[in-house]
Amino acid sequence: MKNSNALAGILIGMIAGAAIGILFAPDKGTETRRRITRKGGDLAETLKDRFSNLVDSVMNKYDDMRDDFEDEAEDAGSNMSSPMNG
Repeated sequence: MKNSNALAGILIGMIAGAAIGILFAPDKGTETRRRITRKGGDLAETLKDRFSNLVDSVMNKYDDMRDDFEDEAEDAGSNMSSPMNG
């Protein structure tokens, strides 16, 4: 949870910094709007990539856990079917 809070803080800081930098830049209005659009597109692409990476990471962890569970279940099943020495 701490990582997501840190990521959110970084993203908010990036957005605020970009907005302040663009708004105080000495450009014409059309150029400023073009830069805002470009920066917004870049930010959207960055967020999309990071979300995709997060989903991939979660899916990989899920697959690993599922495989471990299946291995443990298989081991438990083979231990139960073998005769007990006694």
